[in-house]
Amino acid sequence: MRNSRRGSVDPFIVMDVMEEARRLEEAGRSIVHMEVGQPGTPAPEGARARVAEAMAQGALGYTVSLGLPALRQRIAALYGDWYGVDLDPGRVVVTNGSSGAFLLAFTAFLDAGDRMALGTPGYPSYRQILKALDIDAVEIPAADENRLQLVPGDLAGMDYQGLLVASPGNPTGTMLDRDALAALIADAQGRGACFFSDEIYHGIEYERKAVSALEISDEVCVINSFSKYFSMTGWRIGWMVVPEDRVRHIERLAQNMFICAPHVSQVAALGALDSIEELEANRAVYAANRKRMIEGLPAAGFDRIAPPDGAFYVYADVSALTDDSRALASEILNKAGVAVTPGLDFDPERGARTLRFSYAQGTAEIEEGLARLSDFMARRGPGKA
Repeated sequence: MRNSRRGSVDPFIVMDVMEEARRLEEAGRSIVHMEVGQPGTPAPEGARARVAEAMAQGALGYTVSLGLPALRQRIAALYGDWYGVDLDPGRVVVTNGSSGAFLLAFTAFLDAGDRMALGTPGYPSYRQILKALDIDAVEIPAADENRLQLVPGDLAGMDYQGLLVASPGNPTGTMLDRDALAALIADAQGRGACFFSDEIYHGIEYERKAVSALEISDEVCVINSFSKYFSMTGWRIGWMVVPEDRVRHIERLAQNMFICAPHVSQVAALGALDSIEELEANRAVYAANRKRMIEGLPAAGFDRIAPPDGAFYVYADVSALTDDSRALASEILNKAGVAVTPGLDFDPERGARTLRFSYAQGTAEIEEGLARLSDFMARRGPGKA
């Protein structure tokens, strides 16, 4: 059978790193996981209790395609709690994780051949999903002086039909303030383009709150998930908020592409939304880990970093050590027993000189990882191998 051109996407390198780490663990090696953006905590206790109760009551079949009404209402209330936004629950669409939301959003708002502007470094699956949909990903190198976030000047003279922004970003953890986010929204709307805001790391911030695009405009598409702050990666449950007149358009696509998000995960999400105290305790662990990372990585020899504003990543320039971040990541894994992610996932052009370190695991594991990295660098010595 032939393969489609649309299906010829690149591998997600972090998943390859995870597989290599798994093989080493299976062979008896101890591996510290700093590669994957996955909380080390389980789904909140309230989420698990809600699921147990629902399963005892009977079958969990299909829900309506837009999601359980109670969950849509509770998500809308979250925008009041976090941002002071009075959101109509009718604009909320529950999805199969943020990935399902991206598929729905890109399919609903862009046509094959349209151009989506997005900054690098950035989440690699954006460009792969766009490629599979025959939408052109126009990747724009974000500048160091702008903390690797786009600014309107980066878009000057460009022709685009969609603009995608993530704040806090992956892999950098950097955020846009209200004025910077508003300027990008204005640039897109001034061209009649769709503005997509990836807010999956909202809730995981340290010194200031992230700004939602919904604080600035209703004519945006906001995507979020229960994976990160709510510690529910494997449950594959997310949501999107779209303008009121676009809901039916999205609903028809959701009916045909997914039927609905998993009922059991929607029930768990309702429980998670009532577990903020537990989730804030998780965030306090990330804050402690962040402090250790921004002190420990430079002490180990990874000294070209910028403190992240949110999420749970540190993005390091390792150009003094290598021109091949994938080889360096493999060397660190095999010699130090620490799994880290090569920057090539996030920036095909500059990523050969960067690494991403995740601090989403427990503090003891982070401390062990830093000790191993320090020992590795001491044995390896400075300069490029």
